[in-house]
Amino acid sequence: MISVAIVEDEAACAAELRQYLERYGEESGEDFRISLFTDGEHILSHYEAQYDIILMDIKMKYLDGMTAAEEIRKSDPSVIIIFITNMAQYAIRGYSVDALDYVLKPVSYFAFTQRLQRALKRMRFREKKYMTLRFRGGGVRKLAIDDIYFIEVLNHDLIFHTKDGEYTAAGTLRDMEEKLQSESFFRCNKCYLLNLRHVDGIRLDSAVINGVSVQISRNRKAALVSTLSDYISGAVK
Repeated sequence: MISVAIVEDEAACAAELRQYLERYGEESGEDFRISLFTDGEHILSHYEAQYDIILMDIKMKYLDGMTAAEEIRKSDPSVIIIFITNMAQYAIRGYSVDALDYVLKPVSYFAFTQRLQRALKRMRFREKKYMTLRFRGGGVRKLAIDDIYFIEVLNHDLIFHTKDGEYTAAGTLRDMEEKLQSESFFRCNKCYLLNLRHVDGIRLDSAVINGVSVQISRNRKAALVSTLSDYISGAVK
C-alpha cells in the first residue's frame, strides 16, 4: 500500500486530489492510503516519517507548504514531495527541498497522473527498506537500514552508526535484533549489532566496519565468521 498525504487548505481542491488518487487506483490497480491535512502545521504535528508521497499546497493560511517541506526534510529525506500551486515561480523554490515536481492549479487529471506516475517510478527505482527512529523527548527520523554500519547500546540508549553520522534513540538491543533479524544483522556481543553488509574483515577479536574495530565476544566469533562467509557467498540475502 502506498501512503499519500494531501496537504491543502481548500476543501474543494483537497477533495479533487483525493478523487484523482482513487480514480487512478481503480485504473492502475495501485492501492493508496490517503490522509488529509488542512495546513503545514497540521501535518507537522502528526508527522512520523510515515508517508511515501506528499501532495503539498504551497500557499496556505498558517504555515506555507515550502516551510513545512523544509521541516519535513529534516527528519525524512526520502518522502516524495509534489507541490500544488497556482504560481509556478513559487514551485521553482521546491528544488531546495528536493521536490519531485509541481502541478499548477486548476489541476487536470492528465497533469496529475503524469506527476503521480513519475513519483511511483522514483519510489520503485530507489526502493529501500527504512525504519523510524524515535528519540527520547520526542522527534523521529526515517533511516535506511542499508545505511546502518552498526548499532551500539550505551547507557540504556541505542546509538546508530550510519553513513550520515550517529543518531541516538530509545530502545533495547534485543528488540532491535528481533526487528532486524531478516536484514543480515549479527549480534557480536551484548553491546553491538553489526550490519554484515559493511563488515570489511575480522582481526583477532574485532570486526572492522568502516575503519572502526568492534569487539567480538569469544563465544560469538566462530558464528560470526560462519555467518559472514555465508553472507559473502550469497547464502544470506
